[in-house]
Amino acid sequence: MRLIHRGDRGAAVRDIQRRLLALGVRIDGDELGGLFGPSTEAAVRAFQQRRGLPSDGLIGPDTWGQLVEAGYRIGDRTLYLRSPFFRGDDVSQIQRLLNQLGFDAGREDGILGEGTGRAIVEFQRNVGIKPDGIVGPEVVRALERIRPATPGPSRAVVREAETIATMTATLAGSRIAIDPGHGPDDPGHIGPSGLSEGEVAVLLASDLADELAAHGAIPSILRSVDETPSASERARAANELGAALCISVHMNGGEPMAEGCTCFFYGTEETFSPAGQRLAELVQDAVTEGLGLKDGRTHRLAVALLRETRMPAIQVEPCFITNPSEEAIVTDPPRRRALAAAIAAGIEAFFEARERRAAAAGP
Repeated sequence: MRLIHRGDRGAAVRDIQRRLLALGVRIDGDELGGLFGPSTEAAVRAFQQRRGLPSDGLIGPDTWGQLVEAGYRIGDRTLYLRSPFFRGDDVSQIQRLLNQLGFDAGREDGILGEGTGRAIVEFQRNVGIKPDGIVGPEVVRALERIRPATPGPSRAVVREAETIATMTATLAGSRIAIDPGHGPDDPGHIGPSGLSEGEVAVLLASDLADELAAHGAIPSILRSVDETPSASERARAANELGAALCISVHMNGGEPMAEGCTCFFYGTEETFSPAGQRLAELVQDAVTEGLGLKDGRTHRLAVALLRETRMPAIQVEPCFITNPSEEAIVTDPPRRRALAAAIAAGIEAFFEARERRAAAAGP
């Protein structure tokens, strides 16, 4: 979709404003005729912050999709397992209720996939409703009637944390999906030399693949130099590969003196991926300590690639390509290989930590 941003006018902007107002976000009256002015931009940024999205004030695919999904409440529509999957806040409400009641609906990501579909059927069986997987008024009433009075921590988060504590996979033999961010149709940030984020991402992804292969892993790069697949297409490719991990490679951008490494993992204000968080922390530590880069810490992010992948996934932004000294790191082959080696070390530490936990647990 075309980016919608400050200065735009028209029906699309009015639609965005209507959805924001319905969510309780304030917009100045002189903009409500369809002008994307400063208060509309501020409203978009506030919405993005609440939803775990980059707060850039732009309406792109992720923000538009989340705006649509935020308008749904449980009971607004009939839900069931289909392709493409239903998405929305009504789905995440159902997932949360099912998890609270002990039915494994999986990650509370607002996507009605196969795991959530199975949990719906199991709930129906347990309460004496026809197990057809359809969430209509009868299922909604049953969920509302027996919902816990005091909701506890997300069962999905607890289950994922328990799962990674018992996994025994090793890096050697594991398939690792590597996503070079952006592409020719979406170059991303541009460095002082004119090199784009998308071009650097391919180079670093290739070096990372070589490092992982040297450790016995099976790396798969999700796009070629001349492709710009959507985030959902990249996530689907990683899922179809059956990858153990997904690493999305980006560069940061900003003022010329902005610097440092940041890693992101799936998360919103209400839920997150414990496995993704741990992987992000280990890669962040390996890169900042190994190369002496400023620590921009790890953060939650709910972009499509991290939300739709079914394995632990992170987005690593090791450098600011707009900073001349950090652009030099990724344009110099030996220094870029050292950066790739640091990312690979963080990935290896993730597997080694799981192996140590499994060994400590015993037979």
